[in-house]
Amino acid sequence: MNLNTLYSELIFEHDKHPKHAGLREPFDADVHHVNPVCGDEVQLRLKLSEDGSTVEDISYDAVGCAMSRASVSMMSDLFIGEPISEVEAMIAHFDEVLHSRGKIEADEEIVGDAVALAGAAKFPNRVKCVLMSWKAFQAAYAEALLFREK
Repeated sequence: MNLNTLYSELIFEHDKHPKHAGLREPFDADVHHVNPVCGDEVQLRLKLSEDGSTVEDISYDAVGCAMSRASVSMMSDLFIGEPISEVEAMIAHFDEVLHSRGKIEADEEIVGDAVALAGAAKFPNRVKCVLMSWKAFQAAYAEALLFREK
């Protein structure tokens, strides 16, 4: 089996059987992002550990293309239970890969199943579909921090 087939199967598996889907409580932040170009949407909830250092839970409701829905499934599965410092490194690597237009390969050790989405880097109109949930996570994390400061 070649990598393209394997990656396609990973995307379809996460699209058909999404991990962590469905909005749950409790949560520290709730954000809604829309890609106006294609209509993809995600509502994402984030729950941090009591000290704010670890992602305790991510839940979401996503509508859109298979890549967009697979991306939020892969991302949530990758981030839950991880320290924020690790999550930030994962986001930075994945963002760099997707904005490289295919010049930088994704490191599976860093981004897990999301390596299957790296091919979107060669199609700029697909990058927003893949990154929308990752940007929603960043917004939810910023909101959670603001809420904790009050």
